[in-house]
Amino acid sequence: MINKILMTIQGQKKLLKELNFLKKEKRPKIISSISIARSYGDLKENAEYHAAKEEQSFCEGRIREIEFKLSNAHVIDIKNLSKFKKIFFGATVTVLHILSKNIYTYKIVGDDESNFKKKMISINSPIAKSLIGKKKNDFLKVNTPSGKVKYQVLKIEYI
Repeated sequence: MINKILMTIQGQKKLLKELNFLKKEKRPKIISSISIARSYGDLKENAEYHAAKEEQSFCEGRIREIEFKLSNAHVIDIKNLSKFKKIFFGATVTVLHILSKNIYTYKIVGDDESNFKKKMISINSPIAKSLIGKKKNDFLKVNTPSGKVKYQVLKIEYI
């Protein structure tokens, strides 16, 4: 049994855009490159041909991966979750790091959407796993490579 892959509507759009680019732009360019490289003759020592075939393999693998994810996606419209007081997938959470007193805000998203620089963390990350189910003012401990880190939930939003 295949588990559903959680993603936001924005994550789904991002994957659909990439899939469209790969199929309609990149794939035709690679096919053209292979055709041109074949015209150079002996394929055994044809670096352009081998490079184009390798690029084709990567491209086709990514297309299959995206199609698999989209066909097994459970797309969540986070606007419908705003009535909840607990942290679920799609929440934007503000936390206080207990020791440093630093405040951080993260949005819990799918693996393909995660981008730490944009404060978007994967649902499968240690901090997201620790946040799920918590409410405002709850405390949580996150296992990190440098030990356990303690946070307090300050704010939960579904934006």
